[in-house]
Amino acid sequence: MLKQFYSKVKLAFLENKSAIYISIFILIFSLILGYLLEPYLYSYFHPVVDELSQKVQTGTIKLTFADIFLNNIKIAFQMFFYGIFFCLSAVLLAYNGFFLGYYVAIQDDLIRVLIMLIPHGIFELTACILACSSGLVLFNFFFRFFKSYLKEDLTLKDSFYKNSDKLTQAIIIFAVSAILMIIAGFIEVYLTLPIAHFLLAN
Repeated sequence: MLKQFYSKVKLAFLENKSAIYISIFILIFSLILGYLLEPYLYSYFHPVVDELSQKVQTGTIKLTFADIFLNNIKIAFQMFFYGIFFCLSAVLLAYNGFFLGYYVAIQDDLIRVLIMLIPHGIFELTACILACSSGLVLFNFFFRFFKSYLKEDLTLKDSFYKNSDKLTQAIIIFAVSAILMIIAGFIEVYLTLPIAHFLLAN
């Protein structure tokens, strides 16, 4: 049974490589632009950074595992469900990429901020890529579903079953994203600071 599950996961990734590659490109491109265009993004993102900093200082936002995980999984869910509207998943991923690129650009100590971001960021950014990919696959399911229903004269039920593999694959990719979000949240809360202190002390 475990082997069968692994095969389904592998197939979901292999059959939707294009969606994953598109999501990787969107994230990397937006990260680079966010970093390079920092002066032009200041008026948009600086108030957001200030607001987040104030909420952390006042305790409105608590950096606990539960809070960080819930925030991350909320973003992942949005990317997944926005896939119904195709480009909105990509827009949300690009926004997060722009913001992260901008945030890194405004830091005085680049090495320190990278050390603080990389340990959990590897998992979190991968999770965001997969969440966006799952949204694109979800859109693909709806596109095929309505195409079959309208052009092949199938019933709604038959059209659904014919294309249900794409829905299953979208859910599988999203599930992997959620697992990576859990790992990212754990690392961010319990390991990022010790790792940063160890590396910066040497």
